[in-house]
Amino acid sequence: MLKPRTIASSILPALLFVFTGCHGHPVPLAPSQVRAEHTAELETQREQLDRIPAPTKSTFMAVHSFDSWQNPVLTVQPGMLELHVLLADANTTPIGVGGMFRPVNARRQELNISLDSLGQAISAIPQSSWPYGRVVAIEEANNTPPSAEPAVRRNVEGTISKLNDLGIVVYDLSSGKVQ
Repeated sequence: MLKPRTIASSILPALLFVFTGCHGHPVPLAPSQVRAEHTAELETQREQLDRIPAPTKSTFMAVHSFDSWQNPVLTVQPGMLELHVLLADANTTPIGVGGMFRPVNARRQELNISLDSLGQAISAIPQSSWPYGRVVAIEEANNTPPSAEPAVRRNVEGTISKLNDLGIVVYDLSSGKVQ
């Protein structure tokens, strides 16, 4: 038979480990692991966006105003992006479209996002909100102070690059250029 002192001395270190736990710092991921995770996430987003048909220039090149555009729009600001999405009308009949009981602006959704979450936000947009195909309109924020214009320009370039990586065509509403 074991003495009580022997049992306590053998269990005590194990109990101390269980109650104190491991308070070490998380091990940072290697750059190759970070790249692999980023590539996997990008591939998942591309697969989701591949369900949306490719755009046809004849359908969207004639649109030059924000109010007439039906696909997603990105407004680029110095510190964030504003995503405008027009959800599809749930009522498929042509009766009362745009009238008092079915206003278009009631279907508009606006979301403030960071450049880092652009891929997740774009891939989460329902397929019915892409009537022109896989094309997004982009615009710079109005009334940007001159001191913030370089930051907005960098964000525009980063946004276009990210969207092109996802396989999305970028259309500048103000200039009519496809990027």
